[in-house]
Amino acid sequence: MLNDIVAVLVLAAFPAALAAAAMSDFLTMKISNRLSLALVAAFLVLAPLVGVTMVDLGLSLVAALIVFAVCFALFAANIMGGGDAKLLTAASLWFGFDQSLIAFLVLVAYSGGAVTLLFLFLRVKADLVMSIGIPLPVSIVGTNKIPYGIAIAMGGLMAFGTSPIAILALKAF
Repeated sequence: MLNDIVAVLVLAAFPAALAAAAMSDFLTMKISNRLSLALVAAFLVLAPLVGVTMVDLGLSLVAALIVFAVCFALFAANIMGGGDAKLLTAASLWFGFDQSLIAFLVLVAYSGGAVTLLFLFLRVKADLVMSIGIPLPVSIVGTNKIPYGIAIAMGGLMAFGTSPIAILALKAF
């Protein structure tokens, strides 16, 4: 019974947090620090309960630190927002230090390209879109930035099934 509850929490917490981050970034161009911290805390609590070994937990932390270092450099160069960097770091914990992390990062990059193209198109056609009664949030018309939290969520949701923690959680059923 407890294993089923933990498995459901694992399979629900990550997607729910990413969906909330994407929606927040889309509507406000901000991702709450609490959301990234909640992702980290949920992983640190749930991973051992679902069967992630201490070695793999440590490797997940190493992977997240590497992702953070790259994200920090991108943030310092004003290429990536701080909320995006923290969300990507927190999400990377859930993929460990294996091929699922690579899949996640590649899917985030592809999703980022698609989101960027969509937002550029919508900005060019904003007057037309709004003239037919579709409201556009400030993240589309009020800035030249891209809410990359959407791409992080898309990549995370697509790759989550390959993550070691999701695979362990699915074994409970």
